[in-house]
Amino acid sequence: MRRSVIVLLSVCALVGATTAAALRPAPATTLPKIVVYKNASCGCCGKWIDYIKTAGFPVEVHDVDDVSEFAASAGVPSALGSCHTALVQGYVIEGHVPVDLIQKLITEKPKLVGLSVPGMVVGSPGMDGSPVQHYDIVSWTRDGKTAVYAKR
Repeated sequence: MRRSVIVLLSVCALVGATTAAALRPAPATTLPKIVVYKNASCGCCGKWIDYIKTAGFPVEVHDVDDVSEFAASAGVPSALGSCHTALVQGYVIEGHVPVDLIQKLITEKPKLVGLSVPGMVVGSPGMDGSPVQHYDIVSWTRDGKTAVYAKR
């Protein structure tokens, strides 16, 4: 009987320790913070931010009156403009850029200013609707050269 009580207490202690470990907060994310500048009333910007958060990026949001003014000050060529501008690890992310390409950019660290999905393309992250459009993700350099970084 005494042995059964000891075994039972040992099992309870093990279960308690396992439960406590499972309830501990997860370690802080290793992904860098993305700082987003957008208009307060932009719904698709909010959807893109939710998409980025779901991928594990911490996000800091700033509502601004004129996103195009902020984008220009961040070095976004006017032809590549969209509805929000984000900054991550020294790169500019303009518009509805897919998260896997942001991850590729910050991992590979190419000599680019940033990536853009110009305009507001239906089917890009945060832009629900149909028909879904194919689109280019465009990169640009400090000297203004642009190139197609990826196609979707």
